[in-house]
Amino acid sequence: MKKTFVKRMTGLLLGAVLVMGALSGCGKSSDAPVFTKGVYVNYREGATTRDYYYVFYDEGAGYTEDGNNGIGVPFSCEQKGNKVVFSFGGEDEEAREEFVVKSVENGVIEGEFDSDGIVLYFEPLMDVDPQNFDAMAYYAQFNNPSGETVYNDPNGWSVRYYADNIEVNTSGNVTTFVYTGESAGTNMVTVTYEVSKTAEEYVNELAESWGKDNVTLTKSTFPGTEDVDGYWAVLPPEEGGSGLYEQAIARDYMDGTLVFELTGHNSGDEAMDMAVSDSLAMIIDSLTFENAQ
Repeated sequence: MKKTFVKRMTGLLLGAVLVMGALSGCGKSSDAPVFTKGVYVNYREGATTRDYYYVFYDEGAGYTEDGNNGIGVPFSCEQKGNKVVFSFGGEDEEAREEFVVKSVENGVIEGEFDSDGIVLYFEPLMDVDPQNFDAMAYYAQFNNPSGETVYNDPNGWSVRYYADNIEVNTSGNVTTFVYTGESAGTNMVTVTYEVSKTAEEYVNELAESWGKDNVTLTKSTFPGTEDVDGYWAVLPPEEGGSGLYEQAIARDYMDGTLVFELTGHNSGDEAMDMAVSDSLAMIIDSLTFENAQ
């Protein structure tokens, strides 16, 4: 399956452009199409995990989306008989891949891309609207019994979270995990990759920007590692204040600095505050890295 990824929002915008082209005549075939409007889960022969989706606006265009992180690429396609020529990411000839259909049984399409010969299956999802499909939400609901979703960052780290109360947004070098359940004030984890400062410099400057005398600075092992130094700054809530509390953890990473900042607000409702705290703590506690660095 093709995973030359761009961010989901870019994929959706480009996908919309491709759809306009398809409606004006591109990607159509006089033969009955194998793929029609809908959502197909794509997996290899023998795979137990099915987390990658092809979303067809019609038989000529759509986009792919990963159920773990919402990343994918737009595509257009031309269907002729048992061959489907996909153009991933645009109309560039180098991005064209031919998929050869071997069989279709009960709607499940079996075939392989001519570039690698790996047997793949495309299984249509019933009662799923391609216009409103959210791969991460669908995968979390139907394929992950624990309800946990994994976010895999291109910079080689990953975390787990509950998609029913955490919204993930990425812009440039910043990724945010925003708590959407019942709570007081803003509750979120902000992850930043910064190349202009060391981890210690970043945390010291951040702590100073908080403008409080009760900030605690410490040095300890960074989460998800066994021997990497982490620089911590903790600002507890003030008695009689707004309930705001802050925490930052940074490490030197990939010739730069990786920082996790937690911003929370206590409401005074112990059960509510515990639910918020558990959801945000899970993100940081579940941190893992692809490679030891």
